[in-house]
Amino acid sequence: MARTIIDAHKISKIYNQTMVPVKALQDVHVHIEEGEFVALVGPSGSGKSTLLNMMGGLDKPTSGSVIIDDVEITKLSENKLIDFRLHNIGFVFQSFNLIPVLTSKENIGFVLQLQNVPKKERKERVMELLKEIGLEDKIDNKPGELSGGQQQRVAVARALASKPQIVLADEPTANLDSKSANKLMDTMAKLNREENITFLFSTHDARVIKKARRVITLVDGRVDSDVQQTPI
Repeated sequence: MARTIIDAHKISKIYNQTMVPVKALQDVHVHIEEGEFVALVGPSGSGKSTLLNMMGGLDKPTSGSVIIDDVEITKLSENKLIDFRLHNIGFVFQSFNLIPVLTSKENIGFVLQLQNVPKKERKERVMELLKEIGLEDKIDNKPGELSGGQQQRVAVARALASKPQIVLADEPTANLDSKSANKLMDTMAKLNREENITFLFSTHDARVIKKARRVITLVDGRVDSDVQQTPI
C-alpha cells in the first residue's frame, strides 16, 4: 500500500493586496501518494499554482496545514524550511529560473553543491542527467546560448539532480514545441517509474494532462474533481 507523501489539509489562501480580498484557495484537501504522476489543472485563476506553491513551502496558507513525509512544513522556521526544500523537493518553474552566468552543468550541479556533494559524484550525476535530457553537447553553454526548450530541459535536470522525493512543476511545457514537450514528459515519466519520484504538475497543457495517471481539477479555489486515468 502506497503511503501519503503530501497531505494538504483544509488549505485556504486569502490575498489582501487590494480593497477586496481575493480567495485563491478555499478549504482544499488533497493528498498525494508516493510515486504518483499527477496533473493539477483548471482555468487561469483557479488556484493551481497557489496550491503548488503551498505544497512546496514557497508560500504559506492563511489556514490549514501541509505535511510532507510526516513533516508539517507549515510550522517550520524559514531556515528549516529552506533546508527541507533543498533535500526533499525539486522545483521546475515556468520562467526556468536558471542562473544566467552559470553553464548548463553548473546550473544542474548547483543544488548538489549546496548539499556539499563531493565533486566527483556531482560531475557524474550532472553528466548522467545531461545525457538523459539529450544535451551533452550543451554542457558549457549558458542559458542565453540555449533555446527556450533547452533551457527548460536544463531546469528539469536541475530539479532532478539531488534525486528529490518530490518534483513540483509549474507549467513545465509552456515554452516547448510538441516534440520537446513530449520528450520532456517521457523523460519525467521514466524517472517516475525507475526512481519512484513523485511528480505534481500545474498545467493547462493537454500534452501533460494525457500523460498523467491522476488529474485533479480546481475551479474557483476548490477541488472540482479528482480522477484516476490511464496515461496515453
